[in-house]
Amino acid sequence: MADTEVERPKETLAYIGLGSNLGDREAMLEKALRCLREEEALQVHKVSSWYFTEPVGGPRGQEKYLNGVIEVVTSLRAQELLDRLLAIENRLGRKRIQRWGPRCIDLDLLLYGEEVIKTEHLQVPHKRIPEREFVLRGLAEIAPEVKHPILGKTARQMRQKILEEDKGT
Repeated sequence: MADTEVERPKETLAYIGLGSNLGDREAMLEKALRCLREEEALQVHKVSSWYFTEPVGGPRGQEKYLNGVIEVVTSLRAQELLDRLLAIENRLGRKRIQRWGPRCIDLDLLLYGEEVIKTEHLQVPHKRIPEREFVLRGLAEIAPEVKHPILGKTARQMRQKILEEDKGT
């Protein structure tokens, strides 16, 4: 490589879950999406539909969530991407008061390429993907064949498993 050339960072396909259950949920998801589109080091490629879902875990009496999933291509490392997501949450008014409590915005890094990362502050793939239909619904809509790097199952297969289990109960 010539001295004047700068090595271009590798681009990685990543998936981000979005959710909100406070205030104008759709407007908040659209604001978060706008913030993500303004990030220079990532490009939003696909956006799922928004889905209303019941809260999972947390205190009783929460409003329904509006959820979705986006596909991005980024030159950021996984931790840098997570840091950007947290900064956007903060900028949009997210307050971390209660675990799994109501929130105006929630941005989760679901998948980062085929990487498996486990640190104190980051776990990829997101550990609850296989059990969260509200995540798999959006993921299967925009990337049905994307595979969980540990389980080797596609988004479509994982969602189908949850739907079949729900029918059996």
